[in-house]
Amino acid sequence: MSELVFFSGTMDCGKSTLALQIEHNRSARGLQGMIFTRDDRAGEGKLSSRLGLVTDAVEVEDDQDVYAYLVDHLSQGGRADYVIADEAQFLAPEQIDQLARVVDDLDIDVFAFGITTDFRSKLFPGSQRLVELADRVEVLQVEALCWCGARATHNARTIGGRMVVEGAQVVVGDVNQPEDIGYEVLCRRHHRRRMTAASARAGALSPDVLPVDAVARR
Repeated sequence: MSELVFFSGTMDCGKSTLALQIEHNRSARGLQGMIFTRDDRAGEGKLSSRLGLVTDAVEVEDDQDVYAYLVDHLSQGGRADYVIADEAQFLAPEQIDQLARVVDDLDIDVFAFGITTDFRSKLFPGSQRLVELADRVEVLQVEALCWCGARATHNARTIGGRMVVEGAQVVVGDVNQPEDIGYEVLCRRHHRRRMTAASARAGALSPDVLPVDAVARR
């Protein structure tokens, strides 16, 4: 039986690397896949890893029907033994439904990769629909780490190293970009405190002040 599998995790935990590994393993066995992506850091129509690996992919447009696209590909003599959908959090819920239909009606495995929550710790609509529909949800075991060394569980958006909690849900960026709009993975504690690596360093340079009211000391 074919499956819809959602591989989830924070940024910087190796999702795209695993997607590329799955592509490599299957193509090495003579299988041919269809790769979809959306807003990859390497540009339009690319699936890339921070390790430097990259391959071509189909850039999914806002209103594109991915099921119809695949059916048209097959009807013209094309082949698709499996489907990979990277940056799946950026897909519309309707497009996730279409991926599920690929599994159910065409009997093709679909491997979707994406982060679950945005910089405000709110579910992406595409990720929410994947959690609702997937046959399996796999949390990646390569743990990204917060600057404090704890397991990173949240994605933070930064501007000049400072965490922000307002703005559009989707703004393309990457980790380790302190001068521009970037992203940083944090543990829940430091995400709640809005404490990035840059702000933690700044705080370490300031004198420690205990939050004790002057009246309370008398």
